[in-house]
Amino acid sequence: MAAPIELAIESVDHEARGVAHHDGKVIFVDGALPGELVHGASYRKKPKFENAQITAVLKASSSRVTPRCPHFGVCGGCSMQHADLATQVAIKQRVLEDNLRFIGRVAPEAILRSIQGPPWGYRYRARLSVRDVVKKGGVLVGFHEKRSSFVADMRECHVLPPRISDLITPLRELVALLSIRAQMPQIEVAIGSKVDVMVLRILAPLTSEDEAHLKAFAERHRVQFWLQVKGPDTAVPFWPLDAPALTYELPEFDVEMPFRPTDFTQVNHQMNATLVSRALRMLDPQPDERIGDFFCGLGNFTLPIARSAREVVGSKAACRWWRVRKRMPRTTAWPARPRSMPPTCSRRPPIPWPRWAALTRC
Repeated sequence: MAAPIELAIESVDHEARGVAHHDGKVIFVDGALPGELVHGASYRKKPKFENAQITAVLKASSSRVTPRCPHFGVCGGCSMQHADLATQVAIKQRVLEDNLRFIGRVAPEAILRSIQGPPWGYRYRARLSVRDVVKKGGVLVGFHEKRSSFVADMRECHVLPPRISDLITPLRELVALLSIRAQMPQIEVAIGSKVDVMVLRILAPLTSEDEAHLKAFAERHRVQFWLQVKGPDTAVPFWPLDAPALTYELPEFDVEMPFRPTDFTQVNHQMNATLVSRALRMLDPQPDERIGDFFCGLGNFTLPIARSAREVVGSKAACRWWRVRKRMPRTTAWPARPRSMPPTCSRRPPIPWPRWAALTRC
């Protein structure tokens, strides 16, 4: 690593790295905030830029705070715990504005006020890696280390709900008991309104003893295990089989959305509900309107729209169409894997659309 140099941080990039200039090159500094003066040591050099890490903060920003998580800086799961919440939101908005300007080549007429959710315990989706590392004392369960393929030696995670964070150590102990601990590369967490699901990616069959350990853990900690042997579509419930369905709710629209643990859903359920509410207020669907939703996915926006519009047409992928009508049961949604979807078509429906709602995932 190169000798430290003094750097004045001018801004931040999309990965929350401080941006500085030195000797005609751009320097991206991990963990630096705008307005700070730091000593940075380069660990990667390219002709036009360098990556550096802080060795000392000479002048700290007023936005700098002490990270809550003891693993911050080593674990790659978070990148902005050293900044207060208001600064984190401002950084994300600045990244969005820069992307619109430099990538999209567009300028918004107006920018709405940023919305904020809970700062901790908000992450309802996570993919935790699993490794049996003898040199580190056994099985590790967690996110990858920063700039590394190694798994961080984690004991807690404050962006996960506390009940899930508290299971990291028990999960390490559980995997250590299994005969296939070297053939279990990941655990995918999906939290619903009524059940917490953990999908175990397994590359070898379970023994009867393995199954007994998993069942006992599920009963003790009130989670449901799924097993995934290949791709996401192979994930199936393992235990308990009578657990409630995995769903999330949009109470304002009286919608309960079922989903599989490997389906795409928003990480932050509270923020998602706020986003849907804001989008619907802006769209203002009318009872006589027929509205289309591109990239509808599971129907996160489509179903709330269907509460007000005469009819909604959702497109999940190119040339795959199906309809959601206003008169649907009050608390149901279409299945995550629709069985009644019409065959794939070769062109769009040959009808004019009064209005399209170009709603994308936020």
